[in-house]
Amino acid sequence: MKVVLNGKEEDFSQPLTICELLAAKNLEPDRIAVELNMEIVAKAAWTEVALQDEDKVEILSLVGGGRGNE
Repeated sequence: MKVVLNGKEEDFSQPLTICELLAAKNLEPDRIAVELNMEIVAKAAWTEVALQDEDKVEILSLVGGGRGNE
């Protein structure tokens, strides 16, 4: 199965859910957002959403911070 992950084509030997993909990439789900075929996927659905051949997945890291009161 081929998936385009953050702009790079990757091959997987079997179908994966979003949760399984994150585990395979050793990514902690706490500060991540996932976009599948240009739509954000709710974190509650990650265990249920199965990736299909040729899906486009973007994994976004959420970063805290910003400008404090000055």
